[in-house]
Amino acid sequence: MPDGGPFGPLSVVVFGLFSAIVWGAADFGGGLTGRRMPVVSLVLATQLVGMVVALALAIARAEPMPGPVDLAWSALSGVLGSVGILALYAGLAVGRMGVVAPVTGVLAAAVPALVGIVLDGLPQPIVLVGMLAAGVAVVVVSRVGGVAGARSGIELGIVAGIAIGLFSVTLTRVDDALVFASLTVARLTAVLVFCGVLLVTRRRPQVPRSLAPALVAIGLLDMAGNAGFLFAAQTGSLAVAAVVSSLYPVTTVILAALVLRERVTRDHLAGIVLALLAIGLIAAGSA
Repeated sequence: MPDGGPFGPLSVVVFGLFSAIVWGAADFGGGLTGRRMPVVSLVLATQLVGMVVALALAIARAEPMPGPVDLAWSALSGVLGSVGILALYAGLAVGRMGVVAPVTGVLAAAVPALVGIVLDGLPQPIVLVGMLAAGVAVVVVSRVGGVAGARSGIELGIVAGIAIGLFSVTLTRVDDALVFASLTVARLTAVLVFCGVLLVTRRRPQVPRSLAPALVAIGLLDMAGNAGFLFAAQTGSLAVAAVVSSLYPVTTVILAALVLRERVTRDHLAGIVLALLAIGLIAAGSA
């Protein structure tokens, strides 16, 4: 298991927490922007922004060209990420957010966490308790009211969670020297997938000029989240990196309360407190 980084043993927690913060901000921005334009066009535009930024950073860092194996892992990550995000947005559109969001979040954390435990072994007991608390926090903070008798969308949440979880696993299989180069390939693959969706459905991309700054910001935040997760996994346990980064719904809820003045329920407050406790436990066990 890797053990190091700019913050020592705590690097995995710091990078994972950074990933959770910016991913949650990206989801918040995507949710607002998705109300004003087609979701597929939204995702295509933000993935394109992420690809351009990742390519520029890969060149600036003088990262080597990915070999055949790394190219394959990165491309597979792009496909899995595309499936995951399409299933997630479809589930939120047709089902109950209170079902789809927590199912996706927990599975997205559980899949790489289980793989990480198999590859790296069990972490410290206090870290295991923190990981469990983090999983519960994601479920609690994602709870919102639903309409009785409405479709739950749980099947789409399951698909999204597994696909996003596998995306996290495959992305960490690339060489540690590759961060933004692998993300460039993954984003390029995702762009091609979404272009294919538009071709099959015979739709044209619809990107209002007024939303261009928001799309750029979302793309940058999403890319930063992916990079943060990769750095976390490279400097510590994959299981810990996956669970800490999965706390992104907490960021989304906090931003909704601050920006949109949405009411923070007792469930939300309990989930936020539990998330902070989980971070403390994981940090203490990782130090």
